[in-house]
Amino acid sequence: MTYPELQISDDVTVDAASDILRSSGADHLLVRDDEGRCAGLLTRQHLAPFRSCSWYTERTPVRNAVLDRAPFATADMSANTAATVMRSRGLATWPVVDHDGHVIGLLRLPSRP
Repeated sequence: MTYPELQISDDVTVDAASDILRSSGADHLLVRDDEGRCAGLLTRQHLAPFRSCSWYTERTPVRNAVLDRAPFATADMSANTAATVMRSRGLATWPVVDHDGHVIGLLRLPSRP
């Protein structure tokens, strides 16, 4: 498990989120709500529908974009269970949250050769 380096608020615009992903070279951003709880994980794939509509992306907050939302992994979930859920949902990265919904880390599935 790793700690998410890039985190944004859910009121950040899609345009700004896209700029952050592009400039950082990251493949995802952790999205937090107004109370600091995990709202989801935003990837380049989630931003793809917004590429051709710059006037719209300047005003659209990421909370209105499709992104990987709850349920999230929990600290008491076994690694095998988490891996099974991630594979079934097609997730390469999955947030781990505490009982209050605050992120404590990110799980990543190992790359397969």
